[in-house]
Amino acid sequence: MTRETVSKPASGGLMVVLLFALLALSVALVIGGGSSGSPPIIVAGVLGILLTVLLVNGFLVVQPNQAAALIFFGKYVGSVKTNGFFWVNPFMVKKKVSLRARNLNGERLKVNDRAGNPIEIAAVVVWQVQNTAQCLFDVDDYVEYVKTQSESAVRHLATSYPYDSADAEGEHSLRGDIEVVSGQLERELAERLSRAGVDVLEARLSHLAYAPEIAGAMLQRQQADAIIAARAKIVDGAVGMVEDALNHLGQRQIVELDDERKAQMVMNLLVVLCGHADAQPVLNAGSMY
Repeated sequence: MTRETVSKPASGGLMVVLLFALLALSVALVIGGGSSGSPPIIVAGVLGILLTVLLVNGFLVVQPNQAAALIFFGKYVGSVKTNGFFWVNPFMVKKKVSLRARNLNGERLKVNDRAGNPIEIAAVVVWQVQNTAQCLFDVDDYVEYVKTQSESAVRHLATSYPYDSADAEGEHSLRGDIEVVSGQLERELAERLSRAGVDVLEARLSHLAYAPEIAGAMLQRQQADAIIAARAKIVDGAVGMVEDALNHLGQRQIVELDDERKAQMVMNLLVVLCGHADAQPVLNAGSMY
């Protein structure tokens, strides 16, 4: 693991003044040597001009949220993280790295969840470079590294959880526990990308669905589960309403009902309350018996 060192180079504005002075002096030497016919003075002036051109290559401009890693003959010297105009050794190689937050909109991946169901899953990752030395020297291409490791983490996440809570048996699922799943993805990515000096700001699922070949069957199962849950709630509410109706009739002594008539009333009320269609009233002009 390469350790990052923050470097503070010389001011570029001061070097501009010094280089202008050196250039003016060199030109004066060339002109003066030519007037006096002195070759050594001319040579000194020419060398001064060449030195000025060489030193100009040392200027460095660092934009906001940008850093520059300095390499001197194959050796990492340090990183400039302060924005501004600087001057460094002209023989140094300057590699600039953006420190801005970036979005990685992952492609849709077709994988199997923990229950073996084929699903489509994708994630969006917000990341930024934290350690310039690691991202440049510990991995070959840190952008491609982030993309590859993100895809691997999403695949691992999909195989660790079932898609739906119906298969979870009290555990977390991809569809039912988005916050928990996204937190797990963020922690795994932070661990994987720490080698490249990358900090994960946020990671969330952007797409989650059954694969097309089983989407129809799974939709029918979800609809069946929803219907069963709805009917169970309707029946539970209907039983409570029937119980309240019988209690009110008995407390107010509106009518005396034997067990057989209570059973008939309960059946009729449940049919009315639990039926899909509107109830059709039937007038009974005679006795039940």
